[in-house]
Amino acid sequence: MKSVQPFLKTYLRWVVLGLSLYFILTTLHRHWQDLQSVSIRPGGWLLLGEAVGITFLAHAWSGWVWSWILALFRQPIRPLWAIQVYLWTNIAKYLPGNIWHFYGRIRAVHKIGGSLGAASLSVLLEPVLMAVAALSIALASNWLGIVKSRPNSFGFAWQGLILVAILLAIHPLILNRILEKLRRLKGTVAETESEPVVLSTYPWLPLLGELGFLLLRATGFILTLRALTPVQPEQIPHLVSVFSFAWLVGLVVPGAPGGLGVFEATMLTILDKSYFSPAIILSAVTAYRLISILAELMGAGLAKMTQGNFLSQIKD
Repeated sequence: MKSVQPFLKTYLRWVVLGLSLYFILTTLHRHWQDLQSVSIRPGGWLLLGEAVGITFLAHAWSGWVWSWILALFRQPIRPLWAIQVYLWTNIAKYLPGNIWHFYGRIRAVHKIGGSLGAASLSVLLEPVLMAVAALSIALASNWLGIVKSRPNSFGFAWQGLILVAILLAIHPLILNRILEKLRRLKGTVAETESEPVVLSTYPWLPLLGELGFLLLRATGFILTLRALTPVQPEQIPHLVSVFSFAWLVGLVVPGAPGGLGVFEATMLTILDKSYFSPAIILSAVTAYRLISILAELMGAGLAKMTQGNFLSQIKD
C-alpha cells in the first residue's frame, strides 16, 4: 500500500494540473477573438510596474511574517535574515513536489544553529495561517454578501466549522499537547534538540500578517486588471474576496506548484462576469501569473546578491 501512495500522489498532481490547463486552454480558444481586442490602457505599463513592486513587497512581507513564526518557537533569527532566506527559497516551490522551498528554509535555519524541530514546525504553520487568512476573507465575504453565490447554508456551516477547528488546533494549549504526544511516540527528544519545541503564544500576529500578505497580493492583481480595464471602487471588495478564495484553492489543491493553473482556473470560474468579460479576466490572470513569477525571480536574485550576510544575521 505504501508503494502505491507515491504513485497515486504523482498521478493526482498531473491530473489536477492537466485539467486546470485544459480548462484554461479551452477558455482561451473560446474567447480568442475577444482576446485580440484586449490591449493595455494608457498608463497601463506604469500600473503593471506597480503590480510587480507590490507583489515583490508581498513576498518580502511574507518572509518577515515567517520570522515572527520562528520567534514564537523561540528561535533567535533576525528578520532580515529570514526575509533573505524566504525570498531565495521561494522560487523553489515551482519544482516538482512543491516542497523544496520548505526544505530550503528548514535547512537554512538548522545550518546556523537553529532548532530543526522549530524550523520544521514554522514552515508547516505558515501555510496553515495563510489558509486560515484566505478562508476568513472568503467566508466573511459570503456572509456579508460581497461575493454572490447560491445559498448553501450547509456548505458555509462546514467551512465555518473547519475554520474554527483550525483556529483551535493552533492554540498553544492544544498544539503543544499534540507535539508532546508525538515526542512520546518517538520515545525521546531528538539528540540535536536541546529542549522540546513548544509554541510560546497564540499566533495572532502572524495570522494578521498573513491577512496583510493576501491584501498585498490582491492589490497586485487589481493593479494588473486596471492596466487592461477600468475598475470601479465598489468592485474592489469583490475582487479581493475572489482573489483570496482562488489563492486558497491554489494553495490546498495538490499537484499545482505555486497554485499554477488551479489559481487561474478558479479565477476564471468564480469572478463575476457581469463586472468583467472572460477575455479581460483571462488576460489579467495570465499577466498576473507572469508578474508574480517576475517578482519572485527579483526576490531570489536580490537575496542571492546579499546572501553573504545570511550567517551574520543570527542574534548573539
